[in-house]
Amino acid sequence: MSVRFAARSFLARPVRSAVLAFGFGFGIAVMAALLGVGEVILDQASAPELQGGGDVVIAGSGAGVDDARYVISTVLGDPQVAGQMKGFSPTRTTEVYLVREGRRQPLVARGGVPSLERSIGDPETAEIDAWQDAPGDAAWAEPDPASVLRSLDRFHPIPETDRWGHSWAEWLYFNGKREEDRFYLSFLFGPRNEAGLRESLARLQLEVPGGFVNYVSFDAVDEAELLRNAPDVQIGDSSVRLDGLTYRIELSMYREDRVRDAEGVPAGAPDLTGEIAIGAVPGRSVPPLELNGAGNWVSGYVVPVMSGSLAGSLEVEGRSLSFDGGTGYHDHNWGFWEDVTWQWGQVADGDLSIVYGRVFPPVAAADPTRLPGFLGVFGPEGPIAVSTQLRIDETDAGDGTPARIEITARGQSIDLSLSLDVIGRERSPQRRTPGGSRREFIQMRARFDVRGSVADRELEFETVGSAETFRELE
Repeated sequence: MSVRFAARSFLARPVRSAVLAFGFGFGIAVMAALLGVGEVILDQASAPELQGGGDVVIAGSGAGVDDARYVISTVLGDPQVAGQMKGFSPTRTTEVYLVREGRRQPLVARGGVPSLERSIGDPETAEIDAWQDAPGDAAWAEPDPASVLRSLDRFHPIPETDRWGHSWAEWLYFNGKREEDRFYLSFLFGPRNEAGLRESLARLQLEVPGGFVNYVSFDAVDEAELLRNAPDVQIGDSSVRLDGLTYRIELSMYREDRVRDAEGVPAGAPDLTGEIAIGAVPGRSVPPLELNGAGNWVSGYVVPVMSGSLAGSLEVEGRSLSFDGGTGYHDHNWGFWEDVTWQWGQVADGDLSIVYGRVFPPVAAADPTRLPGFLGVFGPEGPIAVSTQLRIDETDAGDGTPARIEITARGQSIDLSLSLDVIGRERSPQRRTPGGSRREFIQMRARFDVRGSVADRELEFETVGSAETFRELE
């Protein structure tokens, strides 16, 4: 019927029908050509050759690449990548204005390191001898691992907010093990007090048969000095100092129950003293991850030391504990912590380190159900695989704490299962939040059973690691 109608219409008005058919056909052809040209233009606009040479462009999802020096020193510095790479060049673009006779002309300015630009064949700098590296460019041309490590572990100013400011905290966390001896250590800095100082607490949990014994040191520190020197920090007579790639920790602390009973520093000599050193390995780090929510809410996390060498000893109430030849771990957290909970765990075996975690923000800041978890596997040369398709299931014991935790991680190059049997726990009730809820923070020692595949490696091992979670209290 449609064909018969079209034929009769064409025979009745052949000239008009022919013109309309030609016009529609020409318009469709022009549109198809323009779409094809547009696609070519977009491809060319993102081509490395038009951005200063090279074969590959690495770009961030926002304005730039976060922690670019970490990317240069670990990813591009990996021996497998470096052996196939002739050169690299970090660049940055920004908008500037040319002002002349009262008129402003917007321009796009692009900056880079001249010697690195030439290494990838940038034609703009190739023949201009006056463009030479500035003294500060060496930090990009040959990033110093110690400098990159200090940059990863820097402290953060408290963001301006009318909602969350009272719950700000930032802390350095360390743990270490040698045979059956283990410790968990935090240097924590809270919000400003009425004097404008940052309340601070150093707390060491020492695992002993039957549980944990806690030791503390506390102080109030100047915020400007803290931001200027961190991760070199001091709380009372306990301190952390980053010396090249080694964290040197000096401790002088009292038992927490003695401090509580004395309502301050008790009389007499400290109950725990000693020095511990944790050595970082370049590349075996997790770069900073930061979550942002409503009201300027923020929560951040970085792991400067996934698995490092451990040395030193502690003198604890008349006995000595040596950690020489052990293994250490260090991470760093910052943000607003009102109504925030998390699940976290870390384990190392041989040349592999695994860390997983998931943060649950307050509903007023973000939807907790929409934030994915994270699991990363790291080897001697850096990251091996990462997954955000993470599931964490906890099975409770009769006392309201986890007895077993099951974790699955899936991704393009990872298919991993972790089964955790809890073999030790420390329960710390939290103060009641403004919303009225009260929680218990649970730190656990667990036996990890790890099975699956990561990249081209099959994993199957059992070892002891650490985990954390929360429970609601009645």
